[in-house]
Amino acid sequence: MTRQCELTGIKPMVGRNVSHANNKTKRRFLPNLQETSLLSDALGRTVRLRLTTAALRTVEKQGGLDAFLLKADDGQLSLRARRLKRLIEGRAQA
Repeated sequence: MTRQCELTGIKPMVGRNVSHANNKTKRRFLPNLQETSLLSDALGRTVRLRLTTAALRTVEKQGGLDAFLLKADDGQLSLRARRLKRLIEGRAQA
């Protein structure tokens, strides 16, 4: 499983450690991923997703998973999140 946020698409970044002697070594900055369960009001059930802590704060700020997914761009979302978005859009219109 890739180390990628399912809602924001954040992946590991590459950088360098720089010592006091100015020696440079490559390193990876991994995202702070958490396995979380979020409640979907439209679906009436909980959904387990791997999210970064920043994405989790954004979901809470926007009013929950349903509101976040309806506003989100499909390009950033994972396949599972896009399927959830389609289900939520179908329930919202009905």
